[in-house]
Amino acid sequence: MAPLRVGYVREHFSSPLLQFAEEDQGKTFTLVECPSGTGQLISRLTNDEIDVVIALTDALISGIAKGSKAYKLVGSYVTSPLNWAVVTGKSSPFNSIADLIDTTIGISRHGSGSQTMAFVMALQQGWSPTTLKFQVNNDIKGLINSVNDSSTSAFMWEWFTTKPWLDSGEVRFVGSIPTPWPSWLIAAHPSPKRAPKEAVRGFLNSLTGYVTKFDSQDSRESTNVSFIQKTWGCPEADIKEWMSTVKYTNDCATISSAVLSEVLRILSTAGFIASPEGATKVVQSIFVDTEVARII
Repeated sequence: MAPLRVGYVREHFSSPLLQFAEEDQGKTFTLVECPSGTGQLISRLTNDEIDVVIALTDALISGIAKGSKAYKLVGSYVTSPLNWAVVTGKSSPFNSIADLIDTTIGISRHGSGSQTMAFVMALQQGWSPTTLKFQVNNDIKGLINSVNDSSTSAFMWEWFTTKPWLDSGEVRFVGSIPTPWPSWLIAAHPSPKRAPKEAVRGFLNSLTGYVTKFDSQDSRESTNVSFIQKTWGCPEADIKEWMSTVKYTNDCATISSAVLSEVLRILSTAGFIASPEGATKVVQSIFVDTEVARII
């Protein structure tokens, strides 16, 4: 059996996955980095470049809601919210989220978390979703360039990942929008030829061990800080602040029915997706591969 191709975004959230990969040495899975984020992960799933992804909850769920057959949800990863910084250019005229109404927002790709969270921001601000305008800028570098050349007013990206550019003075933060749901889920291609159920279950069970160890109090107080510092070069104070906000699942092979329902409710209210029709169990079967994951 060929190793699973696992797509991921190289951020501090990926630390337990990277530790697992170091020990696995490609025997059961190989990592495929997707720096543009969840939109790129979904695209590569569709194009048969990867088999399994760890990606943002809202973008994964909205992708299925909009008709994607390239994956189903198979597990959970990070159970705490993601804090999205709202980022503008160093010399832009925008000083608050309210200033961004009727402007063009930068996103990495259509269907990405940077786009879904713009709809959540609009919902919170009372803006009509039909007025939202977007420009695709592919990755963090393109997004930063766009707010500084004024082709976009702002973009949204995870707070601590973006903070180095804030610290260097290249961008300014005008606010933040935490996700109203747990931030990261795991999905896999539904075909057993691409992602054999037994292999995916084995991957999730093993990943649970690394996640549980990383999430333990002992690791939080010792090895986590040095690992993140060595891997990404983040300042120790930022790492400790991030560690105080993040929480991982204790079982990677589960999906919360409450989370699924809440994401669908908020994104349909925000105007990003149409609310799916059907009884709860029917809807869940559309989104979750129940041959792999337990719905709780």
